[in-house]
Amino acid sequence: MTTTTASRTPPRKETNGPTPEQVRRGRRTAFLLFALGFGPMILATIMYYTGWLNPAGHTNQGVLITPPASVTALNLETLSGEPLAKRFSAGQTDPQWLMVVAASECDSRCEELLYLARQANIALGKNADRVSRAAVLGDITDDLTARLPTEYPLMERLVPTAGAAPTWPAGINPEREPRIMLIDPFGNVMMHHGPRTRVRTYSRI
Repeated sequence: MTTTTASRTPPRKETNGPTPEQVRRGRRTAFLLFALGFGPMILATIMYYTGWLNPAGHTNQGVLITPPASVTALNLETLSGEPLAKRFSAGQTDPQWLMVVAASECDSRCEELLYLARQANIALGKNADRVSRAAVLGDITDDLTARLPTEYPLMERLVPTAGAAPTWPAGINPEREPRIMLIDPFGNVMMHHGPRTRVRTYSRI
């Protein structure tokens, strides 16, 4: 009697989850959906509150940067030494917009921008956590140094990267005038805005 040995097909290798490429693609998709969904709302709130692109024609109205500049060129890092550009990679799970106040000397105009950045953030309400704030400040008074932790506790401090000078986008010169820059979740510096023509008296919140 002849015995026939049945050929056996090797078991199919089962995958335990998505491939690294699928994970990266999913993150990029989520990142894009976030920017498309929250971007216009965040931009509208900040533009309304700070006066960006105000059609009244004031000399202090905000300016769109075309094409947008890369955050990498700013050569900024946190006080702990982390490059600012690192937080804008496509793999971030909680992408945020960022408002950066830049001033070589933080006088009354600079502090007005610190205040406006905070108020624009507050005006976002439940979406306030979608926008963070930071400041690149040169000389500041002892009074402001003492008040920063209590009046601007969420204002992160940034400094130029060691051995590299910041390359500011066209129209931004913190040595001459303080500015607010708006950086989108992709690391594009999209807008900048200066102090108002008349420095107004404001109450502290």
